[in-house]
Amino acid sequence: MFQEFKKFVLRGNVVDLAVGVVMGAAFASVVSSFTAAFITPLIALVGGKTDFSALAFHIGQKVENGKVVDPGTTFAYGSFIQSAISFVITAAVVFFFVVKPINHLLQRARAGEPEDPTTKKCPECLSEIPIDARRCAFCATKLVAA
Repeated sequence: MFQEFKKFVLRGNVVDLAVGVVMGAAFASVVSSFTAAFITPLIALVGGKTDFSALAFHIGQKVENGKVVDPGTTFAYGSFIQSAISFVITAAVVFFFVVKPINHLLQRARAGEPEDPTTKKCPECLSEIPIDARRCAFCATKLVAA
């Protein structure tokens, strides 16, 4: 049973997933600090608020002599706004600084490689036919397997 567990843990997918989760947590920390250091102050310049988490509205609130006696139900929509901004920023950073550069590198790496052929020429009539064809569609010549 221990050997089976060891085989499972050392399987490539499990190790790759573990590395991805650790890197994702570290990356989330970097994006959160970037958001706190740069994006939130920019939003504060435009909107006048640096912290949205305090934004809320109350339903069923009872006030006596100018003091809140029963807060009723509180809807803290500010924390949702803060999380949504953080999500959009994280998605943008991942897209522009991870996905786009990797796609560009993969595209450059593939540019030098020739594509796998999908057709071949019939030896009899020289028509283009699918590479897996066993008989030519144009002249009905039986083709030899390569």
